[in-house]
Amino acid sequence: MALTARQRARTSQYVQGGIFVVVLVVLAISVDWPRVLNSFFDFPAVAGMFPGVILVGLKNTILYTLVSFALGLTLGLLLALMKIASFPPYRWIATAYIEFFRGIPALLVFIAFGFGVPAAFPGTRWPTMLVVMLSLGIVAAAYIAETLRAGLQAVPRGQYEAARSLGMPGWRAMLTIVIPQAFRIVLPPLTNEFILVTKDTSLIYVIGLAASSFELTKLGRDGILQYGAGITPLVVAGAMYLIITLPLSQLSRRFESRAAKAAR
Repeated sequence: MALTARQRARTSQYVQGGIFVVVLVVLAISVDWPRVLNSFFDFPAVAGMFPGVILVGLKNTILYTLVSFALGLTLGLLLALMKIASFPPYRWIATAYIEFFRGIPALLVFIAFGFGVPAAFPGTRWPTMLVVMLSLGIVAAAYIAETLRAGLQAVPRGQYEAARSLGMPGWRAMLTIVIPQAFRIVLPPLTNEFILVTKDTSLIYVIGLAASSFELTKLGRDGILQYGAGITPLVVAGAMYLIITLPLSQLSRRFESRAAKAAR
């Protein structure tokens, strides 16, 4: 007797579930659990990170993220407006910038500002905050620009033309009518970009930081040697990143749900 479509789907689910359970059992048997616990979850050994040391890293990570995202958002909006401008050179410049900084690793940008600029201008040393802001902000701007461009183009053209027909200057119509609506449209991807900037702060360690300027990854990396607890310090640093990013992910999903309801 042939199985119905529903029975075949149910059988397939059972088979997949069985395979999943078998894989879990094999992994559980194969793992050296005492070694894993000592290397990944030796929290008593890293008690010295709490609360002062880890709070320094958490505070600096949030600060670097906020400052860099502010620069990226400002520059990204300018690039998005240039990308849709009627003057061709503006579009060429914006396109070249976006393609370049989306095409190279962010790590190279950190190295360029952290070591290349001081080498090019001997005797000059930029503050850590400036290096971080420029490195993260410039890279983030390339991605934010494309997000905002899509939002600007999603706003009905008729609204801008109606404002112009009423005598409103073009810059004012763009500033008060088009841009606010564009931001509402792209809130979910902008929130995701904020999360990406937060995680990219983990690259700051390559430029060398004073202890008071450490971010979470630097603290975790140095903690491996300092506390002798395997990679538990990095596990702690990862947990701190999750404390920042998980609420933002929930916020992004809420924005997406609200936008979906508004579109119905």
